[in-house]
Amino acid sequence: MHGAAERPHPQRSLSERRRDALRVEVAREAVRLFLARGVAATTGDQIARAAGISTRTLWRHFPTKESCVRPLLAAGLDAATAELRGWPPRTDLPDFLLDSCGEATLRAADPAVLDLIRMTLTEPALRAVWLQAHDDALPVLCALLAGRSGADPDDLRVRVHAATLNGALRAAAEEFAQRFADDPSIPDTEIIDCLRTALAAAAEGLPY
Repeated sequence: MHGAAERPHPQRSLSERRRDALRVEVAREAVRLFLARGVAATTGDQIARAAGISTRTLWRHFPTKESCVRPLLAAGLDAATAELRGWPPRTDLPDFLLDSCGEATLRAADPAVLDLIRMTLTEPALRAVWLQAHDDALPVLCALLAGRSGADPDDLRVRVHAATLNGALRAAAEEFAQRFADDPSIPDTEIIDCLRTALAAAAEGLPY
């Protein structure tokens, strides 16, 4: 078995951090407007105005109004994949994820993110953004799993395992979002229980 590949990550520049902060602010305003007005009735102009930027600037950062929410949808997933880069040898993947990714998964407990995840279940255009965020994470997951096993990232078995893990992360987030809608008083840490159940189901393979 091989340890996870450790690669240095250069410090992000001030301009990159400002850009990311702007994108998150736009995403939050987009969610607020989508909830208040509906996706169809919300325009790019309205999102830009709410975020305090020009419409031209908005379109420089996002190709569509629906894609404005991507920074919030991708945040938890990006944090989880970042944690996986530190996956130590001789540690089971589910155990490592549950122990180390608590902070990453708890980011999904942000009420705005939960509202957004629930909207992806009923709004096809937002669903497409949600699924694309997970699809974009697949090459990263493949590389991490391949680095552990010594296999090629394009190996079919590796790709199936990466897709399974990806699906478990998505299903756990969606399950918690639904539970929170039914009972807003549930503790944020319940998302860890959702992740534990999803990972256990993934580890079962196809027992049918």
